Amino acid sequence: MSKQTYRICCFQRKFKMKEAEPPNEIKDLFDRYSENGIMTAEHLYQFLKDVQSEDKVTKEEAEFILESALKLVHEHLNIVFHRKGLNLDGFFRYLFSDANASLSPHKKVHHDMTAPLSHYFIYTSHNTYLTGNQLNSDCSDVPIIKALQRGVRVIELDMWPNSSKDNVDILHGGTLTPPVELIQCLKSIKEHAFVASEYPVILTLEDHLTPNLQAKVAEMVTQIFGDMLFTCGAECLSEFPSPESLKGRVIISTKPPKEYLETKKPDEKDNGSQKGKKSLEEKAWGAEISDLTQKLIALYENKENGECQDEEADSHHENPNIQQNTAPEYKHLIAIQGAKSKGPTSEWLTIDPIKVKRISLNEEKLTNVALKHGKELIRFTQRNLLRVYPKGIRVDSSNYNPLIGWMHGAQMVAFNMQGNGRPLWLMQGMFRANGGCGYVKKPELLLKDGPNNEVHDPKRLLSVKTTLKVKIYMGRGWHLDFKRTHFDIYSPPDFYVKIGIAGVPADSRVKKTRPIEDNWVPTWNDEFEFSLTVPEIALLRVEVHEYDMSEIDDFGGQTCIPVSELRTGIRAVPLYNEKGEKYPSVKLLMRFEFVK
Repeated sequence: MSKQTYRICCFQRKFKMKEAEPPNEIKDLFDRYSENGIMTAEHLYQFLKDVQSEDKVTKEEAEFILESALKLVHEHLNIVFHRKGLNLDGFFRYLFSDANASLSPHKKVHHDMTAPLSHYFIYTSHNTYLTGNQLNSDCSDVPIIKALQRGVRVIELDMWPNSSKDNVDILHGGTLTPPVELIQCLKSIKEHAFVASEYPVILTLEDHLTPNLQAKVAEMVTQIFGDMLFTCGAECLSEFPSPESLKGRVIISTKPPKEYLETKKPDEKDNGSQKGKKSLEEKAWGAEISDLTQKLIALYENKENGECQDEEADSHHENPNIQQNTAPEYKHLIAIQGAKSKGPTSEWLTIDPIKVKRISLNEEKLTNVALKHGKELIRFTQRNLLRVYPKGIRVDSSNYNPLIGWMHGAQMVAFNMQGNGRPLWLMQGMFRANGGCGYVKKPELLLKDGPNNEVHDPKRLLSVKTTLKVKIYMGRGWHLDFKRTHFDIYSPPDFYVKIGIAGVPADSRVKKTRPIEDNWVPTWNDEFEFSLTVPEIALLRVEVHEYDMSEIDDFGGQTCIPVSELRTGIRAVPLYNEKGEKYPSVKLLMRFEFVK
């Protein structure tokens, strides 16, 4: 009988943490802006001006920053604070601190807020009351509260008669979603409306009610919101008020009730009752953004002279049996009137010189209309509001590419806030701008007429306005926010960074670093450049993944940062989880520079 030799392999776990050392460039900068190994307030002042490009910083502010940094270091070392100066380790800790974040740590509104509402991108939610998917998840006020706490400014409610036909429920009609009472939603909106932002909250209502229930809604809304409610009487607005003038106000937006008689037939299905297809999140990194924009370019080029087929895409699940004798007190509440998008596009895109309106399109119709009427969309949105909402197959509450809406001036790009995924990360990133107040001023490109009264043509390739240079030094904090075996059972993770731009098609691209093997504190020192034609609506996308040869790479954090809000110089970049919640410790150290 022959012998067989067996070899037993033993794997030793290698979890010993390597000390985080500053990259050589950081050491060199410290040597340049210190003396005898100590950085004083005067040294820090020069560093902030020369390297961080903080031209307006004062010596007093530098002293305050130094003192705060020293306290941070002494608290970390658990020793008594004595005022002196920063050594290399202290300087390194300061660079990684929230005080040196890539976005200003002091949330301040800094855009002009006195223009009409139509001049702003507005943080907008879709079917805000749903806790999960579009077919059978619970309806609740909890996701409404969460949305408001995040700074969302447009809340959508679908109003239906309850089972007894004597009160009003909120639910996704034609589905199995258990309802929540309207009054509960309204009370929660009042309580949380202005926790995150003082700027106006807009309620977009889908109305499937009889006149007596409309009257009941009017009574509820008036009693709950009182003086918070903005109304404009029976008259239509000739121009939208400004966010500044509407601070602390709640605004009702829906179509005038008589419009419901002329909408869908009873057997027509809506965007919540179809079975889903693969969500865009399943595509490769960045594909769900770039594919659609590239497709848009191709369609622009190939169908320039073709016909763009119109489709009905306004408010869904509408009741064709609504009576015309609408409760007048209900009609009085509608400050932002919705309008139909039926018939030839040229008709409903016509600018009315004496009144403004809101049009709703689903994502597919927006793309179709943009092919033939891109410039007309931009002109329309200079005065009127355009709301875009997800197509029907998104029963999993996934989302679409928001950039197509934004690049055509759409103010209300309505998103499902229930899940996660890259499109939602872009939405969250866009509204980190302007102090997170939920209103971002549109770029002048979309607001002003050019020579001969011409508006911007989104098909036209613009010249490069600026180039963003990015250096990714290193990252740290994963060992504090993740279990040691989260990424790899036997060894430290192999992290790499994907970095790119989401913006107009000419600006959108993605690049990545090399993986750093077996290190909880990876140092890359990799540099990238991004040429930008419309930096005003560009977002810097950053994701960290752990390289896995055999499986899908593990997720290690993400962020999206408005390029227009980036602080130049060497900055700490906090990362967020897949739901958009900030990790306590995980950060990257990066350098940003703009060159002409």
